[in-house]
Amino acid sequence: MGRFSEDDLRAVVDRYVATRTAALTERDEQLRAFHAAGWRPVDLQRVTGYSRETIRQALRPEIRRATNISRRKTAAQPPADYRPYGDRKPYVVAETLAALNGPTEGMVVLPHHLDWSGHAEYDLSRPARLASMYKVVLTEASDVDDLNTWLDASLLLRLWPSLWLPPELRRRWEAAFPELAATRVNAA
Repeated sequence: MGRFSEDDLRAVVDRYVATRTAALTERDEQLRAFHAAGWRPVDLQRVTGYSRETIRQALRPEIRRATNISRRKTAAQPPADYRPYGDRKPYVVAETLAALNGPTEGMVVLPHHLDWSGHAEYDLSRPARLASMYKVVLTEASDVDDLNTWLDASLLLRLWPSLWLPPELRRRWEAAFPELAATRVNAA
């Protein structure tokens, strides 16, 4: 990263944190001194431009500590029996690979119920678009007819190892069609 090291960057951040903490402590002490001398919180707020909450926290450090602790709460954890959506989604699996007789070339426009992205047109001569279409059809098919209409068995077998699919969908298809799992082993 040029002439600077990670240690240099850490030192900059550490100096900032140290000076920020010291400046905040000094400011709060001064605000408490003004308050002890008779300044009302509303006057401190008016003159400094700080919010009511900032003045309140400066005058009562225990409130700042409690506020900071409450902001650091850990993210809520899902329930113990939680299953990600990909594991719960009702994926459709073909009855046989032989029934998959979808297009193998040209331009394809998927129906809205399969692809509502606004980019539902796929040029099957472009490998990335072909793989993208197969992923969309596999993940969004609502019935076996969708699979039979839009997928081709030989293309599916060729693409299978490289398709980025939800694990549960991949597991279901490979359980139904071991030849798909074999293509992943052969590709490795």
